[in-house]
Amino acid sequence: MVSIELSPELIPGLPEELGLDCLIRFHYSTYRVAARVCRRWQQLLQSRELHYLRKQAGYTRKAACLVQLLNNTSDSAGSKPVGPPTYGLTVFDPVSGIWDRIDPVPKYPYGLPLFCQIASSEGKLVVMGGWDPSSYDPVRDVFIYDFTTQRWGQGKQMPETRSFFAPGGFEGRIIVAGGHDENKNALSTAWEYDVNRDEWTELARMSQERDECQGMVIGSEFWVVSGYRTDNQGGFEGSAELMDLRTGEWRRIEEAWKASQCPRSCVAVGKEKKLFYWGDCDSAIRVGACAVPLGEWTLVSGSAYQGGPQGFFLVEGHGERFKRIDVPPQFSGFVQSGCSLDI
Repeated sequence: MVSIELSPELIPGLPEELGLDCLIRFHYSTYRVAARVCRRWQQLLQSRELHYLRKQAGYTRKAACLVQLLNNTSDSAGSKPVGPPTYGLTVFDPVSGIWDRIDPVPKYPYGLPLFCQIASSEGKLVVMGGWDPSSYDPVRDVFIYDFTTQRWGQGKQMPETRSFFAPGGFEGRIIVAGGHDENKNALSTAWEYDVNRDEWTELARMSQERDECQGMVIGSEFWVVSGYRTDNQGGFEGSAELMDLRTGEWRRIEEAWKASQCPRSCVAVGKEKKLFYWGDCDSAIRVGACAVPLGEWTLVSGSAYQGGPQGFFLVEGHGERFKRIDVPPQFSGFVQSGCSLDI
């Protein structure tokens, strides 16, 4: 059981256990300011134990993290964006309705690596791979954002160069599979990253190459949905593969997905683990649909037509009820991908 060494005066006038219970209820966005109150608060709010204490007490909650297009500088007429698109990281708390933007990665202060992938584990966000936004060369960088300290750290590089791969987070581990290498060859390999140990371990290969596949964790299974082989560019397959994260063994499922349909960021899980495409659920998100599961609700974004404004919805269950949500203008950009955070 996780414990914090208690000393007098965590909160003057309150028993230490009650003072601790008060502090672990704080919203993550207050940590940076609250840590300045005193050294005891700083030690607690910036400790690794904070996430486990909050989780044990039932105070963690799911938020959505989005790789989102930033508002670019426009030309003199104010109509066309100038320069390449730039992406940042947005966090949406569905309970409070608060939208926030995470500080840029220090190595890439003017925008994330293009097509980078994100996953979360135990209160930390992991950003992996992508293309250098200046040179468009593929990178193997790994960055970890800790929501308790609200600081970035750099992890051990990915063992292989891969783009458009499938990521997923499970119990302190990040699993990556598929994608393609620097020569555009589709990959069947898979690796596991231990966030706390900063170590990569090679896993068993999938039964086939899968480029532009979609990764998702369902229970204790890591799913890799669709994708295509090197010799069949853009020919998305209907099969999927799932790894039992307890045993490390893969299992292949045929006809799990609609063949020819790109699965990137838009796969939904229905009853009895049947997969479906979010864009088929409502005409308002038929183009560029992106979904982040948040327990009983799912945050879904997309457009009604190519180039149209983005709509944002909280969807109940398996698409039974769409609730449109108001989004501040600075957070209304196209969402490339996302993941859920337990913070």
